[in-house]
Amino acid sequence: MSIEKLKNIAVQAIDDKDGELFDINQQIHKNPELAYQEFKAHDLLTHYLEKQGFQVDRSYALPTAFRATFSRGKGPKMCVICEYDALPSIGHACGHNLISEAGIAAAIGIKAAMESSDSDLGQLVVYGTPAEEGGGGKIKMIKEGCFDDIDVAMMVHPCPYDAGYASVLSALSLSITYEGKSAHAAGSPWEGINALDAAVQAYVNISTLRQQFKPTWRVHGIILDGGIKTNIIPAKTSLEYRVRAPSDAELTILRQKCEDCFLSAAKATGCKVEITHKDICGDYYAAVNNNLPLVDLYQKHATSLGIHFPPLAEQKQMMLGSTDMGNVSRIVPSIHPLYAIDSKEANHTIQFATVASTEKSHRQTIIAAKSMAMTSIEVMSSPELQARIKQEFSSPSNQ
Repeated sequence: MSIEKLKNIAVQAIDDKDGELFDINQQIHKNPELAYQEFKAHDLLTHYLEKQGFQVDRSYALPTAFRATFSRGKGPKMCVICEYDALPSIGHACGHNLISEAGIAAAIGIKAAMESSDSDLGQLVVYGTPAEEGGGGKIKMIKEGCFDDIDVAMMVHPCPYDAGYASVLSALSLSITYEGKSAHAAGSPWEGINALDAAVQAYVNISTLRQQFKPTWRVHGIILDGGIKTNIIPAKTSLEYRVRAPSDAELTILRQKCEDCFLSAAKATGCKVEITHKDICGDYYAAVNNNLPLVDLYQKHATSLGIHFPPLAEQKQMMLGSTDMGNVSRIVPSIHPLYAIDSKEANHTIQFATVASTEKSHRQTIIAAKSMAMTSIEVMSSPELQARIKQEFSSPSNQ
């Protein structure tokens, strides 16, 4: 059977389950669960995959993670990823209910094609990955060896625009604490060492440096503790900053520039300073390493379904934030395409959470799922394409 017929079978299989898929996204949206507490979503998705004929391992590596597999002989192991954690107070404002729907829909389509194929296409793995919102679920799963046998990994993510190439940044968090000496602010201020001055100077130093930031660098911070009372020279203050850049190498450069700002503020005010990297599961969120052959393939299929993409150079300038999918892309050829839902507001807003539940967003999610399914089928059917994907992943420019 031709690859085109297999793709058509996948698309039809997804359409046949349209109502059930919409119900999945609605149930997850109506029951938002925070990182590592996604028990309802875990049970909903694993039960559904089991009904669809997948072999399901519940609580795989983590209590709310899962692995579902379907095999047809020897061949590559394709991995489709679901996310389902929500944000505090604003629920599914990053659309993870839609990411789950897309992953399940793509899996249904790929499985249907595998069952219809005249030849062995390999193995499909569906991973449920908890705690993307700052909890580093995929980092924990990587350390547990969950991705050691995977050949290609992919997921999609809703946002206000379409991009096959995800400009998702490396990110790390820094805690900065200044220690000075308290004194009466009116009676004897000269006896104090003002830790708030150090915090303010650090903030100003970073702001001054922004003129020399590259357009793709992001630094944002807050003062967590600025003192106790107005008539006491603050003896201790603290800040928290997040530093982001499009590669691990640039992140190292930007981090050093920021640390120089913090150190100089301490020197200028006479304070002591402690700078601590707040790691996530012993690591930080890495930039997504977009596998270009996979990006091209995904865009080809999404375009055939009516999606229009900006030029690649423009996509590379469209920054979205950070994700632990970047850590997966360090070790496995991966893509993380972004697809537009009908929201003028960015992710992580109440407005985006509202739009993530609409019928129109469901329709766009189904298109993204079909694009993933067709991409996977073409990869599984072509040893030549598999070799190109691996070659791109192993090239020095991606290391």
